Amino acid sequence: QVQLVESGGRLVQAGGSLRLDCAASGLTFSNYAMGWFRQAPGKEREFVAATSWSGGSTSYAASVRGRFTISRDNSKNTVYLEMNSLKVEDTAVYYCAADRTSGISTTRDEYDYWGQGTQVTVSS
Repeated sequence: QVQLVESGGRLVQAGGSLRLDCAASGLTFSNYAMGWFRQAPGKEREFVAATSWSGGSTSYAASVRGRFTISRDNSKNTVYLEMNSLKVEDTAVYYCAADRTSGISTTRDEYDYWGQGTQVTVSS
């Protein structure tokens, strides 16, 4: 079965950096667009970043553009989220997701598979 496993979340100070990894199995990874979403306590799950199947196209939420970078390595079935200049408001559980359609989607409902999430906590 399809599995998406996130890792790399931890406690970090504001202004710091962190890289999240999402390892995929059970699917033809290069056929899927991949996305990162996050959910803070009491809030809806929101789009963070997405990449096309090749990595050639990306999309970012306005709140993270210029600070976060999404990338993928199809040879390792892994998608990454590099996060810099972290802010307290970036604190959330971060989820990766796989979308079998051909384009990039920023909409949660477009994604077919989800990981269990990894906690990122940014302290002031």
